[in-house]
Amino acid sequence: MQSIPLGPIALPLAPVLVLAGWWLASAVAERLAAPLRAEAGRWVFRAVLAGLLVSRAVFVVQGWAGYAAAPLSMLDIRDGGWAPWPGAAAALAVLAFGAWRHAALRRGLAVGAVAGLALWGGASALLGANDRAALPALTLADLQGQPMALRAAGETRPMVINLWATWCAPCRAEMPILAAAAQREPGVRFVFVNHGETPAAVRAFLSQQPYRLEGLVMDPALTLGAAVQTAGLPTTLFVDGQGTIVARHMGPLTAAALAARVTALKNP
Repeated sequence: MQSIPLGPIALPLAPVLVLAGWWLASAVAERLAAPLRAEAGRWVFRAVLAGLLVSRAVFVVQGWAGYAAAPLSMLDIRDGGWAPWPGAAAALAVLAFGAWRHAALRRGLAVGAVAGLALWGGASALLGANDRAALPALTLADLQGQPMALRAAGETRPMVINLWATWCAPCRAEMPILAAAAQREPGVRFVFVNHGETPAAVRAFLSQQPYRLEGLVMDPALTLGAAVQTAGLPTTLFVDGQGTIVARHMGPLTAAALAARVTALKNP
C-alpha cells in the first residue's frame, strides 16, 4: 500500500505515517512527563524537526549533482527526497540530549520515542510503505493498440515507469522533465503508462505539446496501479536492472530529485 485514497484524491502513505508517529510520541511523552507536559512536547517537536532536516540534507547530498544545477529545488520537499534512517537517528539523538538535560523528562521521552518509532516503523512494514517488490509481469498496449510487455524479456536496463493521465495537473507539470530525462539517459528505459484514458484523448494531448513522448503504454483498466497498490497520480516507479521496484514516488518530481534517483538506479 503506497497511498491512502480519500474520495477523488489520494495521500502518500509515508508522510502520513511520520505525522502519526510524531503525534503518538508527543502524546505519550506529554502524558508521562506531567507537570512538564509543554517541555516534553517541545523536545519531541525539536527531535522531529531535526530528523526531517537531517533526512532531507542526506538525500540532497547523495544526489548533489542534480540539486547543484537548481539549488532552490532543495527546498521543494514535495519531490519526496528523504533519507529516513539518518533522520530517525538524528531525532533519537535530540531526544537523548533532552533526556540528559532534564531528568524529569527521561521516562516520558524514552517511552514516547519507542511508541512513535514503533508506530512509524511497524505501520510502514505492515502496510508495505518501503517494500521492494518485483515489477508485475503485465502486458498492456501501445498507442496503436499493439500488445506491449511492461518489461521486455531479457531487459537488463533500469527503468523509470510513470503513471499519468492528461487530466492530472501535476502529471502535466512534471512530464517535460521526464521526457527530457528520457532523451538524456539512453541507459535507462522510461515508460509512460497512461491511466484509464482512450488513445484519442492521449493523442489530442500530445499533439499540443512541444516534447516527444516515447515508451507510451495504455492502461485503460488501471491494471498497473492496482498491482503496485497506488491510487494517486502521478506515481513514478524506479526499477533496477533485475526488475525490482527499488523506490516509488507519488506526486510531481523536480528535475533534481529525478536526476538523483536515476543516478542511484545507474549506480546501485
